[in-house]
Amino acid sequence: MEFLQALVDGWSSLGEVARGLIESIAIILISLLVRTLILRLVARRVDAPRQVYTWRKGTQYLFTIFAVIMIASIWFQGTSDVATFLGLLSAGLAVALRDPIVNIVGWGYIVWQRPFGVGDRIELGDKIGDVVDQRFFSFAMLEVGNWTHGEQSTGRVVHMPNSLVFQHALFNYTNPFEFIWDELPVVVTFESDWRSAKLALRRIADAHSEQIVPEAEAQLERVAQRSLIHYQKLSPIVYTSVVDVGVKLTIRYIAHTRRRRAEQGMLWERVLDMIEADDAIHLAYPTQRLITQYDDALPVGALLGRTPEE
Repeated sequence: MEFLQALVDGWSSLGEVARGLIESIAIILISLLVRTLILRLVARRVDAPRQVYTWRKGTQYLFTIFAVIMIASIWFQGTSDVATFLGLLSAGLAVALRDPIVNIVGWGYIVWQRPFGVGDRIELGDKIGDVVDQRFFSFAMLEVGNWTHGEQSTGRVVHMPNSLVFQHALFNYTNPFEFIWDELPVVVTFESDWRSAKLALRRIADAHSEQIVPEAEAQLERVAQRSLIHYQKLSPIVYTSVVDVGVKLTIRYIAHTRRRRAEQGMLWERVLDMIEADDAIHLAYPTQRLITQYDDALPVGALLGRTPEE
C-alpha cells in the first residue's frame, strides 16, 4: 500500500507536460504490443499470405487511428482547445502539406471505393504493374512492360503516390474480370486462298479457346451479379479486311490477363504450321515490283536515248 501511495504521490507531483508525455508513450507502447500479439496469433492460425497481409494492414490502420485519438484527448482537454488547434492545423497543413494530404485522401478513396486491391494488375498514367502494397501516402506496383514486351514483368517495384488516382484514368486488368480481349492479325497475299485461310484460323482459335471460354463464362456469370459487365458471347471470331500488302485476317479471342504473351506465342506457332502445310496460303509482306516494257519497233539507239545522227 505504501508503494502504491508513493506512486500516486509521485504521479501527482509531476507537471502536466511530463504526465502527458508519459501517457502518450504508454499508449504507443500498448498499441504496438497488442498489435504484435494479434499478428502472432494470426500467423499461427492463417496460412494464406494474402490474409496475413490484410490483417497486418488492417491492424496498422486501426491502432494508428486509436493512438492518435487517445493522444489527442490527452493533450487537448477542452472542446474549444481542440477546435482552435484543428483550425490552425488545417490552415497550416493546407498550405505546407498539400501533396501529403491529397495522398491521404487518395488512400481513403482507394480503401472505401476499392478501384483496385493488392494483386490486381492496373494501368495508371504511363505505368502498368501488379499492385503489391498499399500505404497511407503511396502504393507499390511490380512494373510490367517498359522495355519488356507482351506486358511481362521488369522486376522493378514502382512507388506511386495515392493522389494519382485523381489525376489519371485507372485501368484494372483483373478486377472484377480476369480476362481481356486480344487480337492477332495475320496478313496473307492477295493471291492466297484467303477463304481457306480464314476457316483454318477459326479452327485454330476455337481449339485454343476450348478450355478458356468456359472458365471465362463462369467468372463472367459471377461478375454480372455485382456489375453490368456483359458479353453476348466469348467465343473467338476472325475478321476480314484489306491492307496495302494483302488480305488481313484478325483473330479476336479471350485471353488470361497474365498469360497473353504465352497464348499469342502458341497461336502463332499453330498459324505458321498451318501456312507451311498449305501451299495455297502465303504470308504477305511489303514488296516492290519493277515492270519494264520495250517496243520492238523502236531501234536500239532510241531505247538508249540516242538520235539517228549519233
